[in-house]
Amino acid sequence: MDIGSKSKYPAGKLSNFTGFSFEFDGVHIASMEGFLQALKFENESAQEITCSLVGFPAKKKGKGRNKYWQSKQTLWWRSVAHPRKSKAYQYILNRAYNALFKQNKDFAKR
Repeated sequence: MDIGSKSKYPAGKLSNFTGFSFEFDGVHIASMEGFLQALKFENESAQEITCSLVGFPAKKKGKGRNKYWQSKQTLWWRSVAHPRKSKAYQYILNRAYNALFKQNKDFAKR
């Protein structure tokens, strides 16, 4: 299945760009894309703003941080740095996807 924001159902609904909201570690997240882009920011305030975005606006917000995080191979969540290939970073991703699945019934139906 080719999952993408422009793909037909159900693949399009499984895209990170789709607006499925949930709460994670006390932060309201409007889409998984917003959450993933937020991980590029060290600043919690910037993370919360980015988490409130859906789709292309979220991607655009994080794009300016690509060179920075890629050069360090580090991402952040709630002021804690996580190496990109670490078990701790993967654990955050797993917890976020589980929170989305458990909290958003529309996402879980897909």
